[in-house]
Amino acid sequence: MNTMLIHCLFLGLALALSHSAPPNLDMMMADMGHDHSHDGHDHAHDGHDHAHDGHDHASEGHAHVHDGQDHVHGVTGHDHVHDGHVHHHADHEHVAQIDRCEAVEFDAIVPDASGVPLFFKGDFMWRGFQGPSELINGSYKELIEQHAELGKINAALSMIAADSDKHVFFLLNDKVFSYHDQTLEAGNPKAFSEVFPGIPKHVDAAVECPKGECVRDTVIFFKGCEVFHYETQTKKVKSSHWTHMPNCTSALRWQNNYYCFHGNQFTKFHPVTGSVTGTYPKDARDYFMKCPNFGLLSNHTERERCSHVPLDAIASDGLERAVAFRGNYFLREDETHRDGWHASLVSEAFKEVQSDAEAVFSHARLLYIVKDNKVFAYKSGEQYQLVEGYPKTLQEELGMEGPLDATFVCGDYSILHVIKGQQMFDIELSVSPRAVVHEARLPFPKVDGAMCGPNGIRVFVGAEYFEYKTPKLLAYSRMRPQAHKITLEMFGCDH
Repeated sequence: MNTMLIHCLFLGLALALSHSAPPNLDMMMADMGHDHSHDGHDHAHDGHDHAHDGHDHASEGHAHVHDGQDHVHGVTGHDHVHDGHVHHHADHEHVAQIDRCEAVEFDAIVPDASGVPLFFKGDFMWRGFQGPSELINGSYKELIEQHAELGKINAALSMIAADSDKHVFFLLNDKVFSYHDQTLEAGNPKAFSEVFPGIPKHVDAAVECPKGECVRDTVIFFKGCEVFHYETQTKKVKSSHWTHMPNCTSALRWQNNYYCFHGNQFTKFHPVTGSVTGTYPKDARDYFMKCPNFGLLSNHTERERCSHVPLDAIASDGLERAVAFRGNYFLREDETHRDGWHASLVSEAFKEVQSDAEAVFSHARLLYIVKDNKVFAYKSGEQYQLVEGYPKTLQEELGMEGPLDATFVCGDYSILHVIKGQQMFDIELSVSPRAVVHEARLPFPKVDGAMCGPNGIRVFVGAEYFEYKTPKLLAYSRMRPQAHKITLEMFGCDH
C-alpha cells in the first residue's frame, strides 16, 4: 500500500471520528495502487499481465477475441500485445484496436481549442463522444516521443493563455507540454515546477476553473485525496483534502459542470467545495460516450435525457410531439408537455429503421426518417405505421443524394430545408419531380440536427442548440445567436 493511500486512509478515519460519520473508504481506495514492473518483458498493469515476447505473425486472414474485443488479422502484417491491447502492423501502418466501451479508465480528458472533448488512454485517443480510437502520435507526436522517458499522460487541461487563445496543456511526469492548434509551443516541454510552482509532481488529474465558477482563474489539481487550487495570476496555492470524493484519474469541465472520472465511472462535484449533490457515481458509458451494446440503467429515459452524446436527428412527429433520435433510442415529448420526455427503442417503434437515424422531418402529418440513402415515411399515432410503398431511395423521394445532416419543415409550408455540411438546400415538396429551388451557406461547419416549431428553428450542434426565428435568418446570419444547453434547457437534466 503506497504512502499516499495510507495518508488518505488515516486522514479519512480522523475526520470520521471527529464528525461521527465514516468516510466512504471503498470509493477512496478505488483505482489506486497499480503495480508496474518494467523489465523490458513482463508488465503488470491494471491487474493484467502483458507479455512482450516477440510478434505473432498471421499467414492467413482470421479474427479472434482478446480482452472482450474483436481483432482482425490480415493476410499480411503482424500483431503484438502492448498495454493490454492488440496492435496490428500492416504495410508499416499502425492500426488502433481499442474500444472505450470496454470499461476504459482514462488517463486524461480535455476539450481541444474548438471545444471537442479528447479522451486519452496509453498511446490512444478519441475525439468527441463517439467514433473509433486513433493513435496520439497523429496529433501530439511529441508526447509519444517522450513516452519511454516520461511515461503516460498524467493529466491534461485547457486554458486561455496570454495570447487570448485556448491552449491545451499535457502533464507528463515532471514536464508540461503546451499546445496551440496541435502544435507544440516553442520552449516546451517545460519543468512542471516552472509552470505550476507549489504543486507536487505526478498529479493524478487536473481541470481548469475560470473566474466566476471559482473565485479567480484557477487550475484544480488532484493527487490522491489531496486537492490543490492554483490561482493562475497570483500563483497562490490552497490545499485541502476531499476524503468524501473518489480518487480522480482524470477530470473534465463540461458545460460549466465539473466531473471527476475514476475507473469507468464519474462523479459530479462543486469546483470550490468539492461537494457532491445527487446520486453518484454513474457509469461514464451511459453519459459520455456512444456505446450501442451497453446499457446498465434500467431507466433509459434518464440516460438519454442526460447523455452528452450529440443527437442524431430531431423533429416533431406530425402530432405536435417532438422526437429526438440518438443511436438505438429515441426520446418523445409528451404531447401535453406536462410529463416531459420518455425514451424508447427505435427498433420497437420504427422496426424498419432499427437505429441510427440520419435525419428526420414531418410533413402532412407524416414523419419521415432518412437513413442510408433511403427515406421511410410513417403515419403518426399511438403507434407509428410505415406508409405503403416505403422506403424509397433518397434520390427518388427528394431528388438528391446523401448523406444528410439535418432536415426540417416549418408548419404547413411545403418547403423542406435540407442541411449538408455548411450548405442548406430548399426543396419544394408540392411538385414532382422534386428538386432544389434555393441554396444558402450556413454559419455552422456541421450540424447534428434541426427542427422547426411554433417559436422558430432550433439548430443542434454538439451539446448546444441555437434559435432562429425564420429559415431566412438562419440562411443569412453570419453571427451565431446565444447558445442553449440541450441537456439542461431542453431535457431538464443537470447531470
